[in-house]
Amino acid sequence: MAATEPDPDMLAPTPTGGHLIGYARTSRRNQILDRQTAALNAVGCKRIHRDQLSGKNAARPGLTDALEHLLEGDTLVVTELSRLGRSLQDLITIVAELRRRKVGFRSLHEQLDTTTPGGRLVFHVFAALAEFIRELIVEGTHEGLDAARARGQKLGRPTVMTPEKIRMASQLVGKESVAAIARLLSVNRATLYAHVPELKHRHRTPLPTARAHRNDQSR
Repeated sequence: MAATEPDPDMLAPTPTGGHLIGYARTSRRNQILDRQTAALNAVGCKRIHRDQLSGKNAARPGLTDALEHLLEGDTLVVTELSRLGRSLQDLITIVAELRRRKVGFRSLHEQLDTTTPGGRLVFHVFAALAEFIRELIVEGTHEGLDAARARGQKLGRPTVMTPEKIRMASQLVGKESVAAIARLLSVNRATLYAHVPELKHRHRTPLPTARAHRNDQSR
């Protein structure tokens, strides 16, 4: 596996001197945010944004509001990392975006602070770990697919055209229209054309028009 290059945004110094902006979240509406807000107030947060919903929920209006109001030099503060990110990758993505905007990040429980060299290094390690995990998952997936192919296992979605349906469709070529065959076998026309080559080359003889029929009778 190739070594992960340091992210310049992750390692660059973050300007300080702005405001501390807090973010608190509980996973259920009936949970109380008092403990988190008290801790955030204790470290001097000027404003605290709140969410009372699961971290798995992509729509977090409180966090969105906090991110929109952060200015260069400000620092976003949470009581612990699990309050901010839905996953390790989500956490890294948010922090990297903050650093690109020259906004700091602090987590009180883990004592992480991206405005310090040590805090920046920790998040660089986190980013490298997330990349490593992704590559392991991809590698394991490829190995599993290769093993399945070696066993002769067919991969992908099962086809709706079974050998019996293909045989029946071939027997009906020239006797029924493509639409009728498709309805009979409960498949679409594209599927029929893909599995029954005879249909592609079949040209139906046009029915005689009423005028042509009358001309034939007058002869």
